[in-house]
Amino acid sequence: MNDITQDPAAGPRPQVWLSLPPEEIEGLPDAFDYVHWDGTGEFPADPAEAAFYVVPYMKGATAGALPLPHMTSVRVIQTLSAGVDHIAPHLHHFAPGVRLCNARGVHEASTAELALALILASLRGIPRFVRGQDEEKWYGGFYPALADRRVLIVGYGAIGAAVEDRLAPFEVEVTRVARSARGSARGPVHALADLPALLPRADVVVLTTPLTEQTRGLAGAEFLAAMRDGALLVNVARGPVVDTGALLAETGAGRLTAALDVTDPEPLPAGHPLWHAPGVLISPHVGGSTSAFLPRAQRLIRAQLARFASGEDLANVVHVTG
Repeated sequence: MNDITQDPAAGPRPQVWLSLPPEEIEGLPDAFDYVHWDGTGEFPADPAEAAFYVVPYMKGATAGALPLPHMTSVRVIQTLSAGVDHIAPHLHHFAPGVRLCNARGVHEASTAELALALILASLRGIPRFVRGQDEEKWYGGFYPALADRRVLIVGYGAIGAAVEDRLAPFEVEVTRVARSARGSARGPVHALADLPALLPRADVVVLTTPLTEQTRGLAGAEFLAAMRDGALLVNVARGPVVDTGALLAETGAGRLTAALDVTDPEPLPAGHPLWHAPGVLISPHVGGSTSAFLPRAQRLIRAQLARFASGEDLANVVHVTG
């Protein structure tokens, strides 16, 4: 619980750093002074006075962390991304009790849409058709369908569940994997330890896991070797969840195909062999950056600040310092 309620005569109001313009977010609590910093340019105020910090979105891995060493009074750090791997390593110097919150509820719809689009595009040969149109070539014939496939979702949290929701009409068999075994509304969820037995059965493997020390390099040589011949790997998680070298070896041999919204390194530099790896479809990390982002992000910020102002428990807390 917070205790942010105060007598107006007691001094200045707590300061909130917003990465979205405050005038564009209707219904913000009157309990705070708002400053806008989008991750570029000079700081708009003294970071030491910030009580609540909304981290800039899509500004790279380092911009959002720049004011953190100076935020000696901060009590809440709110990301607008589903993952917090770009912020969590910077929390070691904070006093106990600082809460780090993620953007659960903001990105599920967009990321799940893209995951489905990447699966369909890869299986149905859409990249080949686009190139054929450019070259005025007619690539007819039979192509793989999504129907009747076995799909393995690795990282069955909110995004993984949203992916399954969108797969439901496509007549597929879904298997779910998370850090530990549990139940879900749609059926059992297996533990990561079960992957060696599950990977050989899957036609499509979708990675939706956060990037942690446990998942960094998860889809490495052993993981990929366990996948069945001709299987499709889809990564809408984080680039380092996949070992790029191991993936290049498998796709180069023609044994696996892949659809990647995230890569390691990222952005993928010109000349990198992944650009031209056979059977690999790449999108430029756009899973969450759609028209659905802004209204959901604004709703999250408004709701979190209302909770903070009234002393209620915050949503989406993924880490508390100390």
